[in-house]
Amino acid sequence: MTQVVLSEVTASVSELKKNPMGTVAAGEGAAVAILNRNQPAFYCVPADTYEAMLERLEDLELNAIADARANDPVIKVKLDDL
Repeated sequence: MTQVVLSEVTASVSELKKNPMGTVAAGEGAAVAILNRNQPAFYCVPADTYEAMLERLEDLELNAIADARANDPVIKVKLDDL
């Protein structure tokens, strides 16, 4: 079974067990593909990168909401009515 490895840096599960922080550092801020029997088992992502990914996803979700609401009809309201 062929799988795509979505990382430039890979490490085995054994390497991760021996030196977890060194494995993360080897990615230089990018994800490291952790292989089990030469197949990607999971990706090890540094905390800063993970936080940036979550922020980006949240921004995309908020933009989608704003785009959907941009097509809603405009309701004019006087300030005194509020």
